[in-house]
Amino acid sequence: MEAGTVGGIVGGTVRRNTGRHGDSRLITDLMGLLGVAHVLVDPDLTAGYETDWTGAFTGRATAVARPGSTDEVAAVLRICAAHGVPVVPQGGNTGLVGGSVPAGAAIGAVVLSLRRLTAIEPVDAAAGLVTAGAGATLADVQAHARAAGLDSGVDLAARDSATLGGIAATNAGGERVLRHGMTRGQVAGLEAVLADGRVVRRLTGLPKDNVGYDLPALFVGSEGTLGVITRVQLRLVGLPSARTTALIALADITSAVELLARLRTAAGSLDAVELMFDDGIDLVRAHQGLPSPFPDRPADRSRPSGAHNTPYLLVECAGRTDPSDELAAVVETATGVLDVAVATTPTEQARLWAYREGHTAAVNALGVPVKLDVAVPLSRITAFIDGLRELVPAVARPARLHLWGHLAEANLHVNVTGLDRDDSRGREKLTDVILTRVAADGGGIGAEHGVGRAKMAWAGLSRSPAELAVIAAVKHALDPACLLNPGVLVPPYGIALTPGPPVPPA
Repeated sequence: MEAGTVGGIVGGTVRRNTGRHGDSRLITDLMGLLGVAHVLVDPDLTAGYETDWTGAFTGRATAVARPGSTDEVAAVLRICAAHGVPVVPQGGNTGLVGGSVPAGAAIGAVVLSLRRLTAIEPVDAAAGLVTAGAGATLADVQAHARAAGLDSGVDLAARDSATLGGIAATNAGGERVLRHGMTRGQVAGLEAVLADGRVVRRLTGLPKDNVGYDLPALFVGSEGTLGVITRVQLRLVGLPSARTTALIALADITSAVELLARLRTAAGSLDAVELMFDDGIDLVRAHQGLPSPFPDRPADRSRPSGAHNTPYLLVECAGRTDPSDELAAVVETATGVLDVAVATTPTEQARLWAYREGHTAAVNALGVPVKLDVAVPLSRITAFIDGLRELVPAVARPARLHLWGHLAEANLHVNVTGLDRDDSRGREKLTDVILTRVAADGGGIGAEHGVGRAKMAWAGLSRSPAELAVIAAVKHALDPACLLNPGVLVPPYGIALTPGPPVPPA
């Protein structure tokens, strides 16, 4: 786009009303639309919307607007567009890459909270669909679907606070991707509002609707940069009547990958395969006051492959019939198995899942981490993990590495604590070293958490210049004034993204 004044852009940057009078007129217009109670300007009230879940990203909002319908969302966007003010869409604010709070290019933005859009429509059991507002939590949608004998194929640890709109906007992954795929594969349709207030609505639920581009798929994973998702139509899956969960200690990562391969071929009921290490389990136990998962295990066997390097797999199988025998048959013949804890009741299963799902909170309790979500080919994952254990302390000696993830999807959550929160240069250096190593191993720098602000500068490590140009062109076509979540996923207009090294061939 040429420099000049076009659609709210001045010299390639977003035009914003930052003066007191401009803000006053904007807030008056918003309050006239939503009422005083749903336009927050008091810093004590806006603070909870201005910092992300990790604590690493924060910014000042001109106001927090809380619309209660799609029509009100559209009206808010029209008002903000008229004032040239950026908008940051926000759901449950459980994202981990800084994509749902104002910062950088979005300073002075209006945070558009979708939490009031909580309506959940009746389940269409014949079609296997449910439609819900963007502010409905995943836990509420799951409960609604289960009451009708069905279930959501999307599940993640933040289910009680993560909202459907945010889950769709980030194409969230979670714990059931092995069986059901990412969120994009679960979205049958959606409703979204464009930057100028126009509404795009595809909620027919037709599995065969092959007319033009798949617009719902375009908005899924767009991180609020193309439109504001207001309703989501989810495909539902069958509700298993039996589950078996096992926590398995293994000699090394190679044994874990071999067990995964055996499970894929011999356990048709396989539902989840999660990876963690004994140092992570120790941290979660200390944070939550949990007992050892193997209380009868002799102390001298607790670190068979080196201090804090023992891998654990949390494996869950689910089906219409009890999958216990199927799972046991695979585990009993696997090599490198050191110990197994099995759970068949919901209470016992929740206890085992707590060791895995408690990792994020336990790590955050140590301070603001460098938090990276990456994918590395399983054929290289052992070397990658071993190299990372040497790389991190070499780059930042006081740092402590925490690893866990979804082994079946080759997805690792790399967290590093011990760095000064204000040491931005040190944090960026560590991020650069780790993500460069990921790319060198043929991996992806964003597996399921998205790009947000945290990894935008490194997008060139996983996408070619041609791909980045297409992404930018789509953004500019739908949001020519760059008012929707500027600084997230796509660089602000006029700022070129330096490509990383060539992406290794698939």
